[in-house]
Formats: sequence, C-alpha cells, structure tokens
Amino acid sequence: MSPLPGWLDPLYEAEEMRAVDAWAIDEQGVPSLDLMERAGTGLARCVTRAARPGPVRVVIGKGNNGGDGLVVARLLREEGREVDVLAIAPPDEFQGDAAANLDALPGPLPEPFDPAALEGSGVVLDALLGTGFSGEPRDPAAGAIAAINAQDAPVVACDVPSGVDASTGEVLGEAVRADVTCTFHGSKVGLHVSPGAYHSGTVEPIDIGIPRGAPAPDRAGLISERVLGLYPHRGREESKFTSGVVVVAGGARGLTGAPTMAAMAAQRAGAGYVQAAVPASAELALSLRLLEGMTRAFPEVDGAHTPEGVDVLLEMAHRSGAVVLGPGLGRSEGAASFAREVARRLEQPLLIDADGLNAHAARLESLRERTAPTVLTPHAGELGRLLERDSEAIASHRLACAREAARLSGAVVLLKGDDTIVADPEGRVSISPGGTPALATAGTGDVLSGLIGALLAKGLDALEAAALGTLAHVRAARAAAERLTPDGVIAGDVIEALPRGLRA
Repeated sequence: MSPLPGWLDPLYEAEEMRAVDAWAIDEQGVPSLDLMERAGTGLARCVTRAARPGPVRVVIGKGNNGGDGLVVARLLREEGREVDVLAIAPPDEFQGDAAANLDALPGPLPEPFDPAALEGSGVVLDALLGTGFSGEPRDPAAGAIAAINAQDAPVVACDVPSGVDASTGEVLGEAVRADVTCTFHGSKVGLHVSPGAYHSGTVEPIDIGIPRGAPAPDRAGLISERVLGLYPHRGREESKFTSGVVVVAGGARGLTGAPTMAAMAAQRAGAGYVQAAVPASAELALSLRLLEGMTRAFPEVDGAHTPEGVDVLLEMAHRSGAVVLGPGLGRSEGAASFAREVARRLEQPLLIDADGLNAHAARLESLRERTAPTVLTPHAGELGRLLERDSEAIASHRLACAREAARLSGAVVLLKGDDTIVADPEGRVSISPGGTPALATAGTGDVLSGLIGALLAKGLDALEAAALGTLAHVRAARAAAERLTPDGVIAGDVIEALPRGLRA
C-alpha cells in the first residue's frame, strides 16, 4: 500500500502497533521494561491531572495494560498518594513485564476486584484490556467495566478504553467511558471512529521512547489542517470557466431546497460557474434563488427527472469540471434510471449524494465501470441501502462498511458523521478529527456535496476533494456556531461561512 498523504496524522491499528513494539525491542534493543516504565510515567501524569480529592483506584488485568497500571501505582505511592490496586486476576497469573512490576510494587498487594471498592474514588485508572483486545469482553473484565462506568469519579484509560477495538472503534459489549485516554507512541484508529470515539474522551498521546525510524502506519490517519494547503486559489489569469465549472443535477417538484444549497455551496467554495439541471416544474424556484448561477429545465414526469434528460445533461457536463448528482432528486423510477444512466455514461468527475445514492442501492459494483474520479457521500442509512444491510449494522461497523463500499464501487466513499470517514478503494481511510453539533441540521449534507463538487471541478482528485471538503465543512460550521450558537445554525449559515472554513 502507498504511504499516507502528508496531510494526514497517522493512526495505528493494533497490528501496526505490535510491529512498532517488536521493531523497538527486537531490532533496536530497547528493553520492553523500559517501554513499560515510560508508558507508566506518562500515564501517571495524566492520572494526577485528572484526579479530584480521594484515593486513586487502579483497576488492572494480567496483561501488559495491567503492567502499565502497576507502574502508575508504584510511582504514585512513591509520591505519597493513596493508591488502591484492584485486580481481576490472581497475582500468580501475571507474567513477563507485568509480573516484574507486580514484584516492584511497594505497599499492599493488589486486592481482588470488587465494585464496592470504587466508592469515593478521586480518579479511576482503567488498565484492564489493551490494544490487542477485540470482540466482546467477558467476565471478570465485563463486570469491572460495568462497575467503572457506574461510579462517578473521572476515568483515565490506559492506551485504549477497555472494550473498544483499537483497530476499528467497534464496541460489541460494554466499554469503559473514559474522560481521558492516554495512548502510547501514537493514537489508535479506534479512538477516533464511532462508537469508540464516544468512549475515549480527550486523547493524549504519550512518548514511550520508541526510537526514530519505527515502522509507520499506512492504512489510516486523522485529517489535519495541512489539507487546507491543497485548496487551489483563483489566479489573476483565471476566468469563470477555468476556476471551476459545476453542474448540480437533481431537484424535483417540492424538492428544490437541496439542489439550491448544493449550487450555492459550490459557488461559495470558489467554483466560477455553476449550473443547476432540474425538472422543468422546479426550474423557476431555483432561478429565483440562484442569482449568480444558471438553471436549465429538464424533461420530467410528475415533477421528476426522466431518462430522456440524460443526453441533455451530458451535453451540459461536457465543459464542466464536475457533476453533483442527487440532491433533491426524488425516488421515482424515472429519476432513479436517470441517475444510474448519468453515472454510467458521464466522463467527468462525479459526486453522488442523497437519492442519487438510493438509485444505486444494491448496485454499487456498477460504478466500477467509471474511469473518472467518483465520490459517494452517504449517511449510515444510505450506505445501508447500498450494502443491503440495516443502518444499525453500519453504525456498529462504520470503518469496515466504508472500506467495503469503496472496494465494491471503486469510488472514494465519505461516510458522514461526527467521525466522518473517507475511504479509498485501496482500503486507506482519512478520518475527521471531530465534528460539531452545528451540522446536525437539515441541508448541511447538500452543502458538503456542493463544496466537494467545487473542489473536484478545481482539479483535486477524489480523495483530496473529499478530505479537504470534510475538514472545511466542519470548520465552516464551527465558525457559524461561534456567531450564532450551535443550536441556531442552519445550512445557509454554513454556506456563508465556507470561505472561512477553507482559509488556511
């Protein structure tokens, strides 16, 4: 697999992190006990910062996470703090570095875990399960996780909240809900993908002394503000036709807002020329709203697009840089046939959203025939229809589903959410560093479509356009929320703030 783009902050899957540890220990000669000591030292600082008055409770398993917790207990006891160590396994089951740190623990030995022992805690350290965990926790770990979540002290997680899959963010049973997760060497994918992201709290990476030159992850990363440097600003020599031409194809009788917002977002994102291709009965509504855009009336049946309009759209798109297909399209059979035929025959970059996606339900593989860049922007329900499964399955396995859709379609797939995931057909993913409640309002998905359409029209490739659009969309919504509060933001406010979102 090719290296991650430079605008991503790399994230580790569990296997990649194991490879880093093995490289440091086996090839660079770093003692594993030294790595554990550095991990525990950084973790102890996190625990101290999070603690309120009361005893420190360190809840440990018998693996390396438990060993990290034992380092914390030793260091804090040496500072004179009151620390109780609660173990879910008997001392004679500890091995390797964890056993060595058990032997070095001053003061009382670990006590068998009892939920009542958490009462009155100043802070709880979750050191139960590590990055190698996957699946559903079983007792006694499951019972300890439930007890940690039931008490009210701040919770610090060691590397990954117990119960969260470090590679995927999946949570199959109950998982610790941490206020802070102190993760070692580099952040893990599962800390940033839902539902794991909602269990991680603030993520704080800790340097554990891995030498320079360690194997780098190549499958996932967080989108950083460095991606803003990809934005192609207009030059003095540009005309409206060379600075990005976008065609928005969608709309239906009673569904004129979505194509309007997509078109206006494309304009605010810097497209020099935007055209809206809509059914004849919707054309007047858009022409009154898009004062700086062009509209064209298309053949219709009962207010919706029909396959007879495909050739007209292809002629319009001949001079365009990108087509945005689907906003407000509707679900009539004629409109669905129109969408499928456009996707099949169009030779320009294409973004498919909303009912353009629904037209391809259970037909993802048909998009592999396209040779031009293609971006799909589903929410969980739309992706569920594309993959023929319910939205709950998508929500539980977001990373795997986004990758599967990208592989089947040959397109870049942007799965919307607070943790928006951008997956390419090779399996690499770019993950939003976090969204904003301001985007939880109607029409903001149409804004994102128009924004990415403009970036495609300006010459960015599909992955670049989707990742830059993801970050700029969030930044614009945050800017709007600063002015209006998150609850007061509507999609039009996000459109107006897009220039701020795109500003480096």
